Amino acid sequence: MPVRSQTSGWGEFGLKSCPTASGIPARLGNFASICEALDYAAQGQSGINFYNSSGNLTESLGYGALRERAIAMAGRLAARFERGARIGLLAETSADFAIAFMACQYAGIIPAPLSLPAAFGGRRTYGWQVSIMIRTAGLSAVLAPDALHEFLVPAAAELGIDLLSLNGADLPENVAPTTPLQAGELSYIQFSSGSTSDPKGIVSTQQSLSANCRAIIQEGLQVREGDRAVSWLPLYHDMGLIGFFIAPLYSQLSIDYISPTDFARRPGAWLKLISDHKGTLSYSPSFGYELCVRRYRGEPLDLTSWRAAGIGGDMVRSEALNQFSETFAACGFKSTAFVASYGLAESTLAVCFAPLNQGLTTDRVDAARMQTSNRALPASDLTREGGDRTFVACGKPLSSTELKICGVDGEILDQRQVGKILIRGPSIAIGYFRAQEDLRPLTDADGWLDTGDLGYWLGDEIVVTGRSKDMILWHGRNIWPQDIEWIAQKVGGRAVGKAAAFEVQDFNDATKIVLLVESRSQEPDVRATMAAEIAAAARAVAGAPVNVELVSVRTLPLTSSGKLSRAGARNAYVADLAVQYDNANDRQAAAAAHAL
Repeated sequence: MPVRSQTSGWGEFGLKSCPTASGIPARLGNFASICEALDYAAQGQSGINFYNSSGNLTESLGYGALRERAIAMAGRLAARFERGARIGLLAETSADFAIAFMACQYAGIIPAPLSLPAAFGGRRTYGWQVSIMIRTAGLSAVLAPDALHEFLVPAAAELGIDLLSLNGADLPENVAPTTPLQAGELSYIQFSSGSTSDPKGIVSTQQSLSANCRAIIQEGLQVREGDRAVSWLPLYHDMGLIGFFIAPLYSQLSIDYISPTDFARRPGAWLKLISDHKGTLSYSPSFGYELCVRRYRGEPLDLTSWRAAGIGGDMVRSEALNQFSETFAACGFKSTAFVASYGLAESTLAVCFAPLNQGLTTDRVDAARMQTSNRALPASDLTREGGDRTFVACGKPLSSTELKICGVDGEILDQRQVGKILIRGPSIAIGYFRAQEDLRPLTDADGWLDTGDLGYWLGDEIVVTGRSKDMILWHGRNIWPQDIEWIAQKVGGRAVGKAAAFEVQDFNDATKIVLLVESRSQEPDVRATMAAEIAAAARAVAGAPVNVELVSVRTLPLTSSGKLSRAGARNAYVADLAVQYDNANDRQAAAAAHAL
């Protein structure tokens, strides 16, 4: 069968993508469980579509076909596993994962999406990470794409669990009766993106999931007729799984996917999907928009349909987003389409959304005064050069979510006072799961969750300033690592990649601030000049000496969701220091012995 035009919705081998219109009356998030949502969506024509980096359609699965195949697989799962069992699913961006995830729901089994191997991670490291997650969640089996089984065989063998195909080919042929997961029961276990040695298995219920999906659909994005979702986000991360699989399912939207790997290889493929299929809803962390700008070569695009270009998953960087707006304005992209938001896996996903059709609300503050007073005071003519910082407001809390900002003693803070962000509401997960232990609650006795994030009120919107555990303490001042990292990228421009700032104690117990910067240049003179310039600029911003070290590109560690891992960078740096210290002691001992 001939290949059809991609813009007409056809792909290789005559595949046709699911249409935008479902053909059934819209039900916007009013469901009590994932299965109930799919039961309804299956009556329509919409569904999920998968594309490669060249923009060719490789798989298409209407919600009706998804339900039929999930129920068939559910019976085979029920013949092999008890209801309530926990099963790991390697979350590749494929129809097989969607079918397996929904099959677990229909079989009454709790799925735990697991991350895929990192592009630059070793096989041994990945197997170790998976084994920790298996132990943490007490998984009975792992379902994985056949091509990845070799990565997982040692971990599965060591723990004595089944390693099965993600497509269910090696499940029993016989089937057993099933009872789908209902309202009030669990929905899935998600591992937090920032953890490797001690992963947190976050347990969400059907109730918390449904509450958050309803709020996203009705308030945050205000889903309407004609909407179509496009995503490259990994399905093991909350923004990908909830925001761009389950929430669209709860609103009967068609979704067009490319994998995170294909996006990293050709970020323009994401924009081409939006262009070709009139996508209206799509999200990315700031670095995704930045990557698109960096790789764009003037290909023709039509982005006029994109009404909600969401930003989430990391700190919102106005500079990168402004560059994206300028670069793609000629393609019809509107800066008012940007929707800043704030959320976390412990709250299922969303906490705040900026108003639609408004674009970015920025706040330029005096960084030096914020360091010493914990107040985000507006920058002025008195602010020293380079001593300002621009934040982006992340919008108002959803109506179902209470939010407060508290000081160190628990006092409630007022406008522009930086403190801990606490939330309360029906979307919060019930706890952290660890096999053989009681479920550890996330909230205090009054139902408040300490998010671990810092922020302040700007009117009735929230500004997030960073993670409390990443804060650098220097002589009684609070220094945000993002301030130092961003100045490195500003000074270095395209010559640098990622940057990680943190504090360490040297072997004399002295505190020092370290800034690791990925350099694309290998020329010694260029690197020396760049390091000196970054160090000077960083010192001016931080008001403290900063030790700058240049590393190779793609050296700094990332979390499973693609965000910079400062903890991982710090741990690697400290481990390297320890090796250097030991080697130096060995040399000294050898010299002393030689002198004798």
